[in-house]
Amino acid sequence: MKKLLFLILFTFLFTSGFSQNLNTKRLDSLFQLLDKNHKYMGSIAISENGKLIYSNSIGYDDVANSKKSDINTKYRIGSISKIFTASLIFKAVEDKKINLNQTIDNYFPSIKNANKITVSNLLNHRSGIHDFTNDDIYFDWNTQYQSRDKMIERIASGEIAFYPDTKGEYSNSNYVLLTFILEDLYKKSYAEILTHKIIRPLKLKNTYFGGKINVDNKECNSYSYSGEWQKSTETDMSIPLGAGGIVSNPTDLNFFIESLFAGKIISPEHLNEMKTIKDKFGMGMFEFPYQDKKIYGHTGGVDRFKSVLAYLPKEKLAIAFCSNGKDYDNNNVLTCVLSSYFNDAFKMPLF
Repeated sequence: MKKLLFLILFTFLFTSGFSQNLNTKRLDSLFQLLDKNHKYMGSIAISENGKLIYSNSIGYDDVANSKKSDINTKYRIGSISKIFTASLIFKAVEDKKINLNQTIDNYFPSIKNANKITVSNLLNHRSGIHDFTNDDIYFDWNTQYQSRDKMIERIASGEIAFYPDTKGEYSNSNYVLLTFILEDLYKKSYAEILTHKIIRPLKLKNTYFGGKINVDNKECNSYSYSGEWQKSTETDMSIPLGAGGIVSNPTDLNFFIESLFAGKIISPEHLNEMKTIKDKFGMGMFEFPYQDKKIYGHTGGVDRFKSVLAYLPKEKLAIAFCSNGKDYDNNNVLTCVLSSYFNDAFKMPLF
Protein backbone atom coordinates (compact mmCIF):
# COMPACT_ATOMS: atom_id res chain seq x y z
CA MET A 1 0.00 0.00 0.00
CA LYS A 2 2.82 2.37 0.92
CA LYS A 3 4.53 1.60 -2.40
CA LEU A 4 1.30 2.34 -4.26
CA LEU A 5 0.84 5.67 -2.44
CA PHE A 6 4.46 6.58 -3.18
CA LEU A 7 4.01 5.73 -6.86
CA ILE A 8 0.85 7.85 -7.08
CA LEU A 9 2.55 10.78 -5.32
CA PHE A 10 5.67 10.47 -7.50
CA THR A 11 3.58 10.35 -10.66
CA PHE A 12 1.68 13.49 -9.58
CA LEU A 13 4.80 15.41 -8.70
CA PHE A 14 6.52 14.43 -11.93
CA THR A 15 3.66 15.14 -14.29
CA SER A 16 2.52 18.33 -12.53
CA GLY A 17 5.80 19.98 -13.48
CA PHE A 18 5.13 19.49 -17.19
CA SER A 19 2.52 21.06 -19.40
CA GLN A 20 0.07 18.58 -20.84
CA ASN A 21 0.08 20.71 -23.99
CA LEU A 22 3.74 21.05 -24.86
CA ASN A 23 5.18 18.81 -27.57
CA THR A 24 8.66 18.46 -26.10
CA LYS A 25 9.70 15.84 -28.67
CA ARG A 26 9.24 18.40 -31.45
CA LEU A 27 11.38 20.92 -29.59
CA ASP A 28 14.06 18.31 -28.88
CA SER A 29 14.06 17.38 -32.57
CA LEU A 30 14.49 21.00 -33.66
CA PHE A 31 17.42 21.67 -31.34
CA GLN A 32 19.10 18.38 -32.25
CA LEU A 33 18.79 19.34 -35.91
CA LEU A 34 20.16 22.84 -35.31
CA ASP A 35 23.04 21.47 -33.25
CA LYS A 36 23.95 18.80 -35.77
CA ASN A 37 24.05 21.30 -38.64
CA HIS A 38 25.92 24.05 -36.73
CA LYS A 39 22.93 26.39 -37.06
CA TYR A 40 22.50 27.43 -33.44
CA MET A 41 24.21 27.70 -30.07
CA GLY A 42 22.12 28.75 -27.09
CA SER A 43 19.63 27.98 -24.35
CA ILE A 44 15.85 27.97 -23.99
CA ALA A 45 13.46 27.87 -21.03
CA ILE A 46 9.66 27.68 -21.09
CA SER A 47 7.54 28.23 -17.98
CA GLU A 48 3.82 27.85 -17.38
CA ASN A 49 2.17 29.24 -14.24
CA GLY A 50 5.63 29.92 -12.86
CA LYS A 51 6.85 26.33 -13.31
CA LEU A 52 9.60 25.29 -15.69
CA ILE A 53 8.11 22.93 -18.28
CA TYR A 54 10.99 22.76 -20.77
CA SER A 55 14.65 23.68 -21.03
CA ASN A 56 17.45 22.85 -23.41
CA SER A 57 20.96 24.03 -24.26
CA ILE A 58 23.19 23.38 -27.25
CA GLY A 59 26.60 24.61 -28.29
CA TYR A 60 29.49 26.12 -26.38
CA ASP A 61 30.22 28.97 -24.01
CA ASP A 62 33.79 28.93 -25.28
CA VAL A 63 34.44 27.08 -28.54
CA ALA A 64 38.24 27.26 -28.34
CA ASN A 65 38.23 25.38 -25.02
CA SER A 66 35.24 23.11 -25.85
CA LYS A 67 33.34 24.52 -22.87
CA LYS A 68 29.78 23.36 -23.43
CA SER A 69 26.75 25.52 -22.63
CA ASP A 70 24.04 24.51 -20.18
CA ILE A 71 20.89 26.07 -18.70
CA ASN A 72 23.05 28.15 -16.32
CA THR A 73 25.01 29.82 -19.13
CA LYS A 74 24.59 33.60 -19.10
CA TYR A 75 24.19 35.67 -22.24
CA ARG A 76 24.25 39.31 -23.23
CA ILE A 77 20.52 39.85 -23.79
CA GLY A 78 20.76 43.05 -25.86
CA SER A 79 17.55 45.04 -26.17
CA ILE A 80 15.56 42.83 -23.82
CA SER A 81 17.32 45.15 -21.36
CA LYS A 82 14.79 47.79 -22.43
CA ILE A 83 12.00 46.01 -20.52
CA PHE A 84 14.11 46.29 -17.36
CA THR A 85 14.89 49.96 -18.03
CA ALA A 86 11.26 50.84 -18.75
CA SER A 87 10.27 49.08 -15.52
CA LEU A 88 12.83 51.17 -13.63
CA ILE A 89 11.43 54.38 -15.11
CA PHE A 90 7.94 53.41 -13.96
CA LYS A 91 9.35 52.63 -10.50
CA ALA A 92 10.81 56.15 -10.51
CA VAL A 93 7.34 57.45 -11.37
CA GLU A 94 5.93 55.47 -8.43
CA ASP A 95 8.71 56.90 -6.25
CA LYS A 96 7.48 60.37 -7.38
CA LYS A 97 10.88 61.22 -8.81
CA ILE A 98 9.68 61.86 -12.36
CA ASN A 99 6.56 62.01 -14.51
CA LEU A 100 6.16 60.73 -18.04
CA ASN A 101 4.99 64.04 -19.49
CA GLN A 102 7.98 66.13 -18.47
CA THR A 103 10.35 67.16 -21.22
CA ILE A 104 14.02 66.18 -21.24
CA ASP A 105 15.60 69.62 -21.83
CA ASN A 106 16.70 69.91 -18.19
CA TYR A 107 18.68 66.70 -18.61
CA PHE A 108 19.95 67.07 -22.17
CA PRO A 109 19.90 70.70 -23.38
CA SER A 110 22.13 69.79 -26.34
CA ILE A 111 19.60 67.30 -27.79
CA LYS A 112 17.61 68.79 -30.67
CA ASN A 113 13.91 69.30 -29.77
CA ALA A 114 14.65 68.41 -26.13
CA ASN A 115 12.06 70.93 -24.96
CA LYS A 116 9.42 69.04 -26.96
CA ILE A 117 10.50 65.45 -26.24
CA THR A 118 8.97 63.84 -23.15
CA VAL A 119 10.07 60.88 -21.06
CA SER A 120 7.07 59.06 -22.52
CA ASN A 121 8.38 59.73 -26.05
CA LEU A 122 11.68 58.10 -25.13
CA LEU A 123 9.91 55.04 -23.72
CA ASN A 124 7.79 54.32 -26.78
CA HIS A 125 10.26 55.45 -29.45
CA ARG A 126 8.37 58.59 -30.47
CA SER A 127 11.18 61.07 -29.79
CA GLY A 128 12.57 61.48 -33.30
CA ILE A 129 16.12 61.10 -31.92
CA HIS A 130 18.32 59.22 -34.39
CA ASP A 131 19.69 55.79 -33.49
CA PHE A 132 23.46 56.08 -33.02
CA THR A 133 23.90 52.37 -33.86
CA ASN A 134 22.90 53.23 -37.45
CA ASP A 135 25.80 55.66 -37.85
CA ASP A 136 28.28 54.67 -40.59
CA ILE A 137 31.19 54.85 -38.14
CA TYR A 138 29.50 52.98 -35.26
CA PHE A 139 31.60 49.84 -35.72
CA ASP A 140 34.77 51.95 -35.64
CA TRP A 141 34.26 52.67 -31.93
CA ASN A 142 31.74 50.19 -30.49
CA THR A 143 34.41 48.06 -28.77
CA GLN A 144 35.92 51.07 -26.96
CA TYR A 145 34.83 52.66 -23.67
CA GLN A 146 32.61 55.72 -24.12
CA SER A 147 31.98 58.30 -21.40
CA ARG A 148 28.53 59.68 -20.64
CA ASP A 149 29.48 63.03 -22.17
CA LYS A 150 30.76 61.35 -25.31
CA MET A 151 27.58 59.27 -25.72
CA ILE A 152 25.40 62.36 -25.33
CA GLU A 153 27.60 64.18 -27.85
CA ARG A 154 27.24 61.30 -30.34
CA ILE A 155 23.45 61.19 -29.90
CA ALA A 156 23.06 64.97 -30.08
CA SER A 157 25.14 65.23 -33.27
CA GLY A 158 22.72 63.14 -35.33
CA GLU A 159 19.99 64.51 -37.56
CA ILE A 160 16.44 64.49 -36.20
CA ALA A 161 14.50 61.58 -37.73
CA PHE A 162 11.06 63.21 -37.32
CA TYR A 163 9.21 65.75 -35.21
CA PRO A 164 8.51 64.42 -31.68
CA ASP A 165 5.37 62.32 -31.16
CA THR A 166 4.33 62.30 -34.83
CA LYS A 167 5.34 58.66 -35.44
CA GLY A 168 7.21 55.74 -33.92
CA GLU A 169 10.69 54.67 -34.97
CA TYR A 170 13.01 52.40 -32.98
CA SER A 171 16.08 54.09 -31.54
CA ASN A 172 18.59 52.76 -29.03
CA SER A 173 19.47 56.37 -28.24
CA ASN A 174 16.16 56.72 -26.37
CA TYR A 175 17.09 54.10 -23.80
CA VAL A 176 20.66 55.28 -23.36
CA LEU A 177 19.18 58.67 -22.43
CA LEU A 178 16.68 56.97 -20.07
CA THR A 179 19.67 55.30 -18.41
CA PHE A 180 21.28 58.68 -17.73
CA ILE A 181 17.97 60.05 -16.39
CA LEU A 182 17.73 57.15 -13.93
CA GLU A 183 21.30 57.75 -12.78
CA ASP A 184 20.53 61.43 -12.22
CA LEU A 185 17.32 60.66 -10.31
CA TYR A 186 18.86 58.11 -7.94
CA LYS A 187 22.44 59.43 -7.85
CA LYS A 188 23.67 55.89 -8.47
CA SER A 189 24.99 53.91 -11.42
CA TYR A 190 22.53 52.04 -13.62
CA ALA A 191 24.03 48.76 -12.38
CA GLU A 192 23.33 49.73 -8.76
CA ILE A 193 19.77 50.87 -9.52
CA LEU A 194 19.04 47.65 -11.42
CA THR A 195 20.40 45.55 -8.56
CA HIS A 196 18.58 47.46 -5.83
CA LYS A 197 15.21 47.84 -7.57
CA ILE A 198 14.81 44.57 -9.50
CA ILE A 199 17.55 41.95 -9.10
CA ARG A 200 17.66 41.71 -5.28
CA PRO A 201 13.89 41.94 -4.68
CA LEU A 202 13.27 39.18 -7.25
CA LYS A 203 16.36 37.21 -6.18
CA LEU A 204 17.58 36.87 -9.75
CA LYS A 205 20.81 34.89 -9.44
CA ASN A 206 22.03 35.11 -13.02
CA THR A 207 21.13 38.68 -13.99
CA TYR A 208 23.28 41.81 -13.76
CA PHE A 209 24.62 44.71 -15.76
CA GLY A 210 27.41 43.35 -17.96
CA GLY A 211 31.09 44.06 -18.22
CA LYS A 212 33.86 42.35 -20.14
CA ILE A 213 32.84 38.77 -20.93
CA ASN A 214 34.12 36.27 -18.37
CA VAL A 215 33.65 32.63 -19.41
CA ASP A 216 34.87 31.52 -15.97
CA ASN A 217 31.70 33.10 -14.56
CA LYS A 218 29.43 30.99 -16.83
CA GLU A 219 29.22 33.80 -19.39
CA CYS A 220 29.76 32.98 -23.06
CA ASN A 221 31.44 34.46 -26.10
CA SER A 222 29.43 35.08 -29.26
CA TYR A 223 30.19 33.57 -32.65
CA SER A 224 29.39 33.52 -36.35
CA TYR A 225 29.64 30.35 -38.43
CA SER A 226 31.63 29.99 -41.65
CA GLY A 227 32.84 26.41 -41.85
CA GLU A 228 33.59 26.70 -38.14
CA TRP A 229 32.50 28.96 -35.28
CA GLN A 230 34.39 32.26 -35.37
CA LYS A 231 34.53 34.40 -32.23
CA SER A 232 32.91 37.83 -32.58
CA THR A 233 34.12 41.19 -31.38
CA GLU A 234 32.80 42.44 -28.04
CA THR A 235 30.82 45.68 -27.66
CA ASP A 236 31.88 47.76 -24.67
CA MET A 237 28.96 47.89 -22.22
CA SER A 238 29.50 51.62 -21.59
CA ILE A 239 27.69 52.08 -24.92
CA PRO A 240 24.35 50.20 -24.78
CA LEU A 241 23.79 50.69 -21.03
CA GLY A 242 20.06 50.31 -20.29
CA ALA A 243 19.35 49.93 -23.99
CA GLY A 244 21.18 46.61 -24.20
CA GLY A 245 23.81 46.03 -21.52
CA ILE A 246 22.25 43.40 -19.25
CA VAL A 247 23.49 39.81 -18.86
CA SER A 248 21.00 37.07 -17.96
CA ASN A 249 19.77 33.59 -18.86
CA PRO A 250 16.41 32.17 -19.98
CA THR A 251 15.21 30.96 -16.57
CA ASP A 252 15.87 34.35 -14.95
CA LEU A 253 14.23 36.16 -17.86
CA ASN A 254 11.08 34.06 -17.52
CA PHE A 255 10.90 34.75 -13.80
CA PHE A 256 11.40 38.46 -14.43
CA ILE A 257 8.56 38.78 -16.96
CA GLU A 258 6.26 36.57 -14.86
CA SER A 259 6.92 38.85 -11.89
CA LEU A 260 6.31 41.94 -14.02
CA PHE A 261 2.90 40.68 -15.18
CA ALA A 262 2.04 39.53 -11.65
CA GLY A 263 2.40 43.12 -10.35
CA LYS A 264 5.54 42.38 -8.32
CA ILE A 265 7.65 45.11 -9.95
CA ILE A 266 5.31 47.95 -10.95
CA SER A 267 1.60 48.61 -10.58
CA PRO A 268 -0.94 47.01 -12.96
CA GLU A 269 -1.78 50.52 -14.18
CA HIS A 270 1.80 51.15 -15.24
CA LEU A 271 2.10 47.68 -16.73
CA ASN A 272 -0.88 48.54 -18.92
CA GLU A 273 0.98 51.64 -20.11
CA MET A 274 3.98 49.48 -21.00
CA LYS A 275 1.69 47.14 -22.95
CA THR A 276 -0.14 49.87 -24.86
CA ILE A 277 1.03 49.64 -28.48
CA LYS A 278 1.19 52.75 -30.64
CA ASP A 279 2.74 52.60 -34.11
CA LYS A 280 4.14 49.12 -33.29
CA PHE A 281 5.81 50.14 -30.01
CA GLY A 282 4.83 49.87 -26.38
CA MET A 283 6.94 51.28 -23.56
CA GLY A 284 9.79 48.80 -23.42
CA MET A 285 7.66 46.12 -25.08
CA PHE A 286 6.52 44.82 -28.43
CA GLU A 287 3.45 42.76 -29.23
CA PHE A 288 4.30 39.56 -31.13
CA PRO A 289 1.81 38.19 -33.66
CA TYR A 290 0.67 34.57 -33.43
CA GLN A 291 -2.85 33.78 -34.58
CA ASP A 292 -5.25 35.53 -32.17
CA LYS A 293 -2.92 35.32 -29.16
CA LYS A 294 -1.73 38.29 -27.12
CA ILE A 295 2.02 37.98 -26.72
CA TYR A 296 4.20 40.68 -25.14
CA GLY A 297 7.95 40.92 -24.85
CA HIS A 298 11.10 42.04 -26.63
CA THR A 299 13.91 40.78 -28.80
CA GLY A 300 17.59 41.50 -28.30
CA GLY A 301 20.80 41.54 -30.29
CA VAL A 302 24.33 42.69 -29.55
CA ASP A 303 27.40 41.43 -31.44
CA ARG A 304 26.38 37.83 -32.33
CA PHE A 305 24.13 37.41 -29.29
CA LYS A 306 20.42 37.15 -30.16
CA SER A 307 17.60 36.71 -27.63
CA VAL A 308 13.81 36.58 -27.37
CA LEU A 309 11.56 37.04 -24.33
CA ALA A 310 7.82 36.50 -24.76
CA TYR A 311 4.86 36.24 -22.40
CA LEU A 312 1.27 35.14 -23.00
CA PRO A 313 -0.82 36.58 -20.13
CA LYS A 314 -3.91 34.43 -20.70
CA GLU A 315 -1.93 31.19 -20.65
CA LYS A 316 0.64 32.50 -18.13
CA LEU A 317 3.24 31.13 -20.50
CA ALA A 318 6.78 32.57 -20.48
CA ILE A 319 9.28 31.78 -23.23
CA ALA A 320 12.91 32.89 -23.28
CA PHE A 321 15.77 31.81 -25.47
CA CYS A 322 19.23 33.24 -25.88
CA SER A 323 21.82 32.38 -28.50
CA ASN A 324 25.50 33.16 -28.78
CA GLY A 325 25.71 31.98 -32.38
CA LYS A 326 23.07 31.24 -34.98
CA ASP A 327 22.25 30.84 -38.65
CA TYR A 328 18.55 30.16 -38.11
CA ASP A 329 15.79 32.71 -37.64
CA ASN A 330 14.64 33.21 -34.04
CA ASN A 331 11.11 33.80 -35.37
CA ASN A 332 11.15 30.17 -36.47
CA VAL A 333 12.28 29.04 -33.01
CA LEU A 334 9.44 31.01 -31.41
CA THR A 335 6.97 29.61 -33.94
CA CYS A 336 8.13 26.09 -33.13
CA VAL A 337 7.60 26.72 -29.40
CA LEU A 338 4.13 28.20 -29.88
CA SER A 339 3.05 25.51 -32.35
CA SER A 340 4.31 22.86 -29.93
CA TYR A 341 2.25 24.40 -27.14
CA PHE A 342 -0.95 25.03 -29.11
CA ASN A 343 -0.76 21.79 -31.11
CA ASP A 344 -0.35 23.53 -34.46
CA ALA A 345 1.55 22.32 -37.51
CA PHE A 346 5.24 23.15 -37.86
CA LYS A 347 7.56 22.27 -40.72
CA MET A 348 11.04 21.25 -39.64
CA PRO A 349 13.89 22.96 -41.53
CA LEU A 350 15.90 21.11 -44.17
CA PHE A 351 19.63 21.80 -44.27
